[in-house]
Amino acid sequence: MQKDRTTKAVTSEEFEAFLRSVAPQFDVRVPIALEDGTRALGRPDEGPLALAGGAIPGKPTSVFFPQFETELTYRPGSIEMQGAPEKPLLVVGFTAQDADCLEFIDRFFSEEYCDDIYFGKRTGAVVGVVSGRCGAGGEFLKIAGGKCDFELVCDGVRFVVVPYSEAGRRLCDRIQGGVDGSLDQLQRESDALGTEFADVVGRASQLLREEKVPEVFWQEIADRCIGCTACNLACPTCTCFDVYDWKCGNTVERHRIWDSCQFGGFMREASGHNPLGTEALRTRRRIHHKLVADPERWGLITCFFCGRCDKVCPVGIGIEAVSREIVERYG
Repeated sequence: MQKDRTTKAVTSEEFEAFLRSVAPQFDVRVPIALEDGTRALGRPDEGPLALAGGAIPGKPTSVFFPQFETELTYRPGSIEMQGAPEKPLLVVGFTAQDADCLEFIDRFFSEEYCDDIYFGKRTGAVVGVVSGRCGAGGEFLKIAGGKCDFELVCDGVRFVVVPYSEAGRRLCDRIQGGVDGSLDQLQRESDALGTEFADVVGRASQLLREEKVPEVFWQEIADRCIGCTACNLACPTCTCFDVYDWKCGNTVERHRIWDSCQFGGFMREASGHNPLGTEALRTRRRIHHKLVADPERWGLITCFFCGRCDKVCPVGIGIEAVSREIVERYG
């Protein structure tokens, strides 16, 4: 019988002490508990550490691609570009699905044209995934097994520390305390997790590519949509943004801000023509983009099954819900 793999397992308090020790070298972002009982990625001094609880509700990739940022500032005789952060980011609290999302947007922002504003934050950053027996309501969170620098796999009491990259190993070596922890049983639990969500989305993608879904379906879905754009704001792989200039006196700032394909003006042209001029077309585009267009361009479905859009949608038309309806009705 093969002996179980053992590695260091630390308490939340021991990991918090580690975070304090590396704060002089890193801009640390971790899951923190908010006063309203929810959780968010924040700095350690902004709230109590809250590693358990599952996926962070907001877009986790916003640490590298924020909702609003200044690209450059122009003053007479000079242009100041956005510089790299003073300290590299240390981000802990991604799920395995979030790590998949990050891998994709790293690729999105680097192929054909390298987005130096994005990579100013991403380069040198260290990312840690949290997984295991620490999901919301006792849910087991899938083990990433890579696509990050290190992972904290919860065994129900402590977090088994698993480094992957050299940067991750260097940081994990600085964690004090801990006891021996076993990863093998946790890996078996992770391997036993179902794939229903992915199977449903994959089947919906196939039906869409086979043109089995009529246009009337999108009108039915669009009739439920209230255009709040919460789905786009929460999705870790939504990367559309708008750029605008703001002038005050002799200073001009160029900003970029997240855009949404659910806005009526998303594709409106200067002539007035709008290729996505109806809610039905915009709703179709939201699903079709990730399940058909992206597989054709990137070779993979760019929904990575984090479930955020379904959780935030007030009318129940997130990507899993729509995919299930497609499969039930047409496949």
